[in-house]
Amino acid sequence: MRDFLEAIEIGRATTFAKTVTESDVSLFAGISGDFARNHIDEAYMRRTPFGGRIAHGLLLLGYTSRTSTLMCEACLNGSDAFVPLALGFDRVRFLRPVRIGETITVRYAVEAVDVARGRMTSAVSIVNEAGDAVLAATHIVKWVPAEA
Repeated sequence: MRDFLEAIEIGRATTFAKTVTESDVSLFAGISGDFARNHIDEAYMRRTPFGGRIAHGLLLLGYTSRTSTLMCEACLNGSDAFVPLALGFDRVRFLRPVRIGETITVRYAVEAVDVARGRMTSAVSIVNEAGDAVLAATHIVKWVPAEA
């Protein structure tokens, strides 16, 4: 395990771009049960400073899963020797709303590897089309040997 973890490059990054769609927001509202007006009531939200409905913050955080998967697959490089297990997110901040139809870019960059604990810590960020930060967080992954 030590060799595998020591080979993970600090600073290595993956990105993923996605346009937030009507379907994404509607499906997430149904799945999560979060039918707050700011996500589902266009007429109401058009009268607010937001100018229309905004995506759920947790939907945005969910998009980061794609970049986490990309990073873990890159680290594994085709190996089945380890299973990445997400331990959670720290310091999640929703910095700016995202409107339906906006394209966002998620960036996931390795910040640290704790060989003794078998963990990788990464910075996760999302920016909108203008390059403004809309989300920031830290993600922790534990690498578990595939065979017990």
